[in-house]
Amino acid sequence: MDMTTEQEFVSLISQHQKIIYKVCHLYFKDKNDRDDLFQEITLQTWKSYKHFKGEAKFSTWLYKIALNTAITHFKKVRKQKESIVSDYVPESAEDSHSKEDLSIALFKEIDLLSKIEKAIVLLYLDHYSYNDIGEVMGISVNNVAVKMNRIKSKLKAQINKNDLY
Repeated sequence: MDMTTEQEFVSLISQHQKIIYKVCHLYFKDKNDRDDLFQEITLQTWKSYKHFKGEAKFSTWLYKIALNTAITHFKKVRKQKESIVSDYVPESAEDSHSKEDLSIALFKEIDLLSKIEKAIVLLYLDHYSYNDIGEVMGISVNNVAVKMNRIKSKLKAQINKNDLY
């Protein structure tokens, strides 16, 4: 590829690097694992960049690559380590469940979801439409809606079960 293409790519990655960071943080708590995943996502995006035709938004296309790479990378790392997921617990059950505590608890529950459910929730929390989520995940809009309803019910049940709300 020529220098212009490389400069375009670097510029696009710089503009949209928050997407990669979000995916990395969703799948890994350990900084080294996140850094490895960030590099792997960037590499896979570069390898695929020549196929980007601009039919979708770059951010949507990047999410698709990032999530697919994260899922693959997660499986690989998981086989190498017995446990990747670290526990984070709200500071105290006696606290009045501040917004921050609820946020931590919610992300703890999200962390327990399947890889596909995590991906859908991440896109949803980033205000992607069901249409865009379906495009990234390779599923129908109707399937996205069904999965989101199930995910919301599952999270609500877990939060109520743990008396977090």
